[in-house]
Amino acid sequence: MQQNNPATLESVWCALPVYNNRKTVRQVAAACREIVSHVVVVDDGCTDGDLGEILSGLDVVVLKHAANIGKGQAILTASRYIESQGGQYMITIDADGQHLPQDIRKFLPLIQEDTPAIIIGCRDFTTDNVPVASRFGRSFANFWLLVETGKIVGDCQSGFRAYPVKYINQISFKGDHFDFEAEVLAKAAWGGLALTTVDIGVVYPKPEERVSSFKPFLDNLRLTGIHSMLVGRRLLPIRHQKLVETRNTLDVSLLRHPAQVLKMLLKESATPEGLALSAAVGMFIAVLPILFMHSVVIFYFSLRFNLNKIVTLNVQHLAVPPFIPALCIEVGYYLRHGRWLTNLSFATVFQQFSSRLFEWFLGSLIIAPLAALLIGAAMYVTAATIKKVRIAHASNEGC
Repeated sequence: MQQNNPATLESVWCALPVYNNRKTVRQVAAACREIVSHVVVVDDGCTDGDLGEILSGLDVVVLKHAANIGKGQAILTASRYIESQGGQYMITIDADGQHLPQDIRKFLPLIQEDTPAIIIGCRDFTTDNVPVASRFGRSFANFWLLVETGKIVGDCQSGFRAYPVKYINQISFKGDHFDFEAEVLAKAAWGGLALTTVDIGVVYPKPEERVSSFKPFLDNLRLTGIHSMLVGRRLLPIRHQKLVETRNTLDVSLLRHPAQVLKMLLKESATPEGLALSAAVGMFIAVLPILFMHSVVIFYFSLRFNLNKIVTLNVQHLAVPPFIPALCIEVGYYLRHGRWLTNLSFATVFQQFSSRLFEWFLGSLIIAPLAALLIGAAMYVTAATIKKVRIAHASNEGC
């Protein structure tokens, strides 16, 4: 059995992307330097002082951008520099003091030379002063990573991460700012890198003391754009760039054993989140007026998004005619004419099919997301309850 080789401490660097954190950057950099031998600080166009002077006397490398070009670019600048110096892993930590440098020690045992992975620090949100926006942002980011990769990660927004620089430097990125941190996880997962997590602490100052370079409107717009791009790319039947070649684990002999195939499919994306997403996607597509094509489209989406195919294909039966199509037509008719269609029947549908089909489409734009949300929520609650009962039962049996 092959043993994993822990990375040597000399091969692990710490990187601090910095933009106007003069009050905290020296303390953070010094604490990192006490743990690892190599620390690189990237001045991303700071306007609050000379980082060279602020960090004078510390054994750290300072790289400088002439202007502020974004956190993502600062991370990539550090990553390329570290690889050029023979480093293998880069641990990124925010310079604003929210991360605890001593948590770097939690990453080190998980870094393996022969098992490339991005290790993400999962922040403890039971601490004081956690912003509501941070809680929502984490859930939002976790959901989109699940859609884009089929993987569940506890804290996709955490900037405290360990990156294998050799592989990250091979990826082409669109995002330059905070959107980079979403893009890199999706593209790394597509490329075959593992995504793992480690629990870390976090310190949030009181609201009146908080300093952040996150621009709510502009950066949320960037995040929306990058997630839209990633979802669209995932839908295309084009092979993703492979960073680590993985063996095809499909056993053709299973096709001679339908029961084993069914068992395998039932286990696919069988977490509460995965099952809920599978049910929501299946229901959304089932409501749309894509006549005689529902099963084909649902199966394609299941393949592209690594969904549970048993769930996605079977949930469509909840949208069979006549109720859901009739409801969509009624809503679509109301949107067109401001009143309900009172004589809806098979005759009025087929005699005026083009009009009814357009109204079905209009109505589905409202009914499909509502039905998907309802079915997805019901599936999540059901699956989470079953999981909780099983864990409790297993715990009782172990006592």
